[in-house]
Amino acid sequence: MISLESLNRRTAETLRGTLSAPLVRRYGRVLQANGEMLRVSGLQAPIGARCMIEQAEGETAAEIIGFEAGAMLMMPEQGTRGIMRGARVRVETTEMAVMTGPGLLGRILDARGNALDGGALPDADIPWPMLGVPINPMARARIEKAFDVGVASINALTTLGRGMRVGLFAGSGVGKTTMLGMIARHAQADVVVLGMIGERGREIREFIEDHLGTAAPRAVVVASPADDTALARVHGAYRAASIAEYFRAQGKHVLLLVDSLTRLAMALREIGLAAGEPPATRGYPPSVFGALSAYAERAGNGGPGQGSITAVHTVLVEGDDHVGDPVADTARAILDGHIVLSRAMAEAAIYPPIDISASLSRPMPGLVTKEHLQLAGRFRALWARKREKQDILDLGAYAPGRDALLDEALRLMPAMEALLRQDAASRMGLDDSLAKMQALFGDEA
Repeated sequence: MISLESLNRRTAETLRGTLSAPLVRRYGRVLQANGEMLRVSGLQAPIGARCMIEQAEGETAAEIIGFEAGAMLMMPEQGTRGIMRGARVRVETTEMAVMTGPGLLGRILDARGNALDGGALPDADIPWPMLGVPINPMARARIEKAFDVGVASINALTTLGRGMRVGLFAGSGVGKTTMLGMIARHAQADVVVLGMIGERGREIREFIEDHLGTAAPRAVVVASPADDTALARVHGAYRAASIAEYFRAQGKHVLLLVDSLTRLAMALREIGLAAGEPPATRGYPPSVFGALSAYAERAGNGGPGQGSITAVHTVLVEGDDHVGDPVADTARAILDGHIVLSRAMAEAAIYPPIDISASLSRPMPGLVTKEHLQLAGRFRALWARKREKQDILDLGAYAPGRDALLDEALRLMPAMEALLRQDAASRMGLDDSLAKMQALFGDEA
């Protein structure tokens, strides 16, 4: 068990405050309900405090998300149904914490920490702040070691680093769930934390049974499906990040998968608009983009003696618009790299359909050898030239010999596509991926 003294002073004070109960219990009253928003009078508590609202049977939890003259603005975790005007409200804790511990491995939780797998309550008794523990950027370890995800096209051409934050960009139905399952199953990580945020309810069981596979015993799944409230979806994403931070503090190398960052942004938008924030780009309040940046920063390498969190955030690109989508544009700017899935490649039966020209790993030059970097650059150049001249090729207007680079691309294209193709159940390690790319170019490299 982690002792409070092993954490920094701020964290220790936060956890002590979370665990201590006030000697005098004060109550407020519900004045008004407007949509999912409640106005409550008679309380003094900071934004982010967790409150309990009395109902006919038991209590329901809510979070303070704002205040106005004479009233606190609250959003219940399970919606406003059943809450009466004049209901008593009390403050439970001024800063919310997530209960963590080794007993979470192999478990499936909801956004509130309850078990969804039919088992007993998770064996977790170590509190961790829901909003995370900030790390001094100068104390973070640098990204210096490659992260083997077991997917040849990523390992060879968009090599990831341990502690990276990566975006997996795709439109609907392109195959990001299958891609996420491949990474979860094949990546070399001590612990896998999966946050399924705002996705279809049926996908939760299907993903765990069909895609998670052998990674299930070392995985923690936090599921908040689309029929959850906006606050629950946000809490689900934060809970997944807190669990990952706990394991990182134990020196573990964690793979954090969040599906999806777009649904988290939508939930933050609902909360922001309900609290009265002005809408901006596509209805998103400005605070949403700041919250996404803060959420992404929770991943990465830890401080001295800690492990790492390598995060893969899926981004649902609406209408395959990779330029005009504000969430996709923000994610591309705040993350360390992006993997883009191509609908055209999926329609051509190239799986996984990773668009090599559009994908990028910023730390890759410092993670691989000079030879590896040159081979990857050559592959990209050939692939881009073939893509650029595709219209001319389709018309039959190209005569061989006019473009040496295109001629080479056409000659090697079958072998290049073979490198990109990989069955979801098979694993291709980093060394094997490099060897396959070396064999592709042979003596010409």
